[in-house]
Amino acid sequence: MTDTTAPDDAPRCSYCGEPFPTERLRALHRGLEHHERLDDDEREAFEDAYHDESEDLRSFRLRALAVLVALYFGFLMTYAVVAV
Repeated sequence: MTDTTAPDDAPRCSYCGEPFPTERLRALHRGLEHHERLDDDEREAFEDAYHDESEDLRSFRLRALAVLVALYFGFLMTYAVVAV
């Protein structure tokens, strides 16, 4: 169990009792750590949370790539102006 500080009313895993700040994180935990014990509703909640998490990560990666490309071309244009 992870040593965390969470409020008393935080969602807890029904299998190991670990607290989580959101229902989504609890669903991800249960799907990854207790997959063989899940019922159909819990498995569906895990799959939805996993899909949402995948979309968020993909969005983050695209935004990070855009920032890196903008920085690269910004430095390139600055160098071109200063070096000339």
